[in-house]
Amino acid sequence: MSPDTPNNVGRESENTAVGPKSDDSAAGGERSGTYTVSVERSFIAQHYLTVPNPGPEGTLHSHQFTLDVTFSGPSLNQFGYLVDIDAVNQAIDSIVETYADETLNDLPAFEGLNPSVEHFSRIVCEDVLDDTELSVPDRLTVRIWEDDSASASYERAI
Repeated sequence: MSPDTPNNVGRESENTAVGPKSDDSAAGGERSGTYTVSVERSFIAQHYLTVPNPGPEGTLHSHQFTLDVTFSGPSLNQFGYLVDIDAVNQAIDSIVETYADETLNDLPAFEGLNPSVEHFSRIVCEDVLDDTELSVPDRLTVRIWEDDSASASYERAI
């Protein structure tokens, strides 16, 4: 479905206005805030670090990665949505299908790279942009947690 169709029924947030309200506006009529929409998913994948002296991270091990994909932008489409959440979920399904239960080191996206969570967040960001039709958001941030206390993120303009 297109981001211009009202298919996000039941997923309304407190920020559903299409244009700025008078109390949301800064001088000159411009909105001072930013809308964000995030989708999260967890999956298990393996890797081993390829840097000198990686310690125990240099042996094959698993992580339960948690992927957080966040779109942001100053406005909404005509239906009051920043993104088509169903399309984002489809893109994330494809990403999880690609990386879940795989050894990251063996995948073409990591060829010649140390499979750090930093590289992983950039690669997934590019995958999301390749798999999602976007017209409203102007930024995408992908944060990947490799455990309960460590994460890395990659942010870029759309």
